[in-house]
Amino acid sequence: MSKRILVTGGAGFIGSAVVRYLIKQTDLHVLNVDLLTYAGNLDSLAEVAESPRYSFSRVDIRAPSALAGVFQSFKPNLVMHLAAETHVDRSLDGPYNFIETNVLGTYHLLEVARAYWLTLEGKAKSDFRFHHISTDEVYGDLAADSPAFTETTPYAPSSPYSASKASADHLVRAWCRSYGLPALITNCSNNYGPFQFPEKLIPYVILSALLGREIPVYGDGKQRRDWLYVDDHAAGLVDVITNADPGATYNIGGASEMSNLEVVEAICSLLEELAPDKPEAVHRYGDLIAHVNDRPGHDRRYAVDASKIGAHLGWQPKETFSSGLRKTVAWYLENQSWWQRVLDGDYRLNRIGEGATP
Repeated sequence: MSKRILVTGGAGFIGSAVVRYLIKQTDLHVLNVDLLTYAGNLDSLAEVAESPRYSFSRVDIRAPSALAGVFQSFKPNLVMHLAAETHVDRSLDGPYNFIETNVLGTYHLLEVARAYWLTLEGKAKSDFRFHHISTDEVYGDLAADSPAFTETTPYAPSSPYSASKASADHLVRAWCRSYGLPALITNCSNNYGPFQFPEKLIPYVILSALLGREIPVYGDGKQRRDWLYVDDHAAGLVDVITNADPGATYNIGGASEMSNLEVVEAICSLLEELAPDKPEAVHRYGDLIAHVNDRPGHDRRYAVDASKIGAHLGWQPKETFSSGLRKTVAWYLENQSWWQRVLDGDYRLNRIGEGATP
């Protein structure tokens, strides 16, 4: 009998990539637990929604009684926790939601998972895993000549978002050490790829250019990030939860460090090739780039050393930034119906299956 995995936040960008990967590449039964806040989009799961191994439950991780019911009915062998508020700008405007979801939500999920785990016996108990997915932003930023983040880099979060994720990481480690909950943590670099909500940099730039709108770049645009194609990330996460030892932490990165301005310019260049029919009054997509005031506390550089997961589990990213970005731009060009429903708000009408439990 195949194992059962509960994925929180499985209608989000990374979560939906994980769910699609699990259904297509494994024999695991998957329960997607998602509240369907603004970034949760069931349209992103259309290609696997009819699988007999997939089910969905609209549950808030901040509601422990509802969570406990889900655990008791589904009886997971594995838990992958991706539900989170993730946008830095939103955290600056309204930090409370980030504390409530990312910190208190993780606490409630840990407690429900621990109570469930304690009811297990034998191999079911020893094989159980709780995998918390976090971000490289918990480490703060790096000087231009500093080595990349490793799993032992001290935490120094800069934004309410990264502080809330750092807090969640600490809770998971504490539950692992104090209570013995077999937990895992991964910290990833910036993800990109198909089905990403348009508020994030790469889809925002693509859609702004296609619609002939200004492409704002914070400050000088020289802030550097490591970029990870989302399907590579999904594969790495599944490698970790199925093969890593309890208590392990892994950084997952794309080995693709780029400045924000370089990313924007690369997108504009690809659009010149792939979408030469421009909006009226646009001569070159690059002409839409406009530098705007930088945001508060903007980290200058992130870089991720992912050598540990490569050495321990054999994971490596398959996509370079060049190949992954080309796939991403092509996907947005070929899937206007998906992003147009997001821009119009129609995607929020897709609530088929909500509340369904296995």
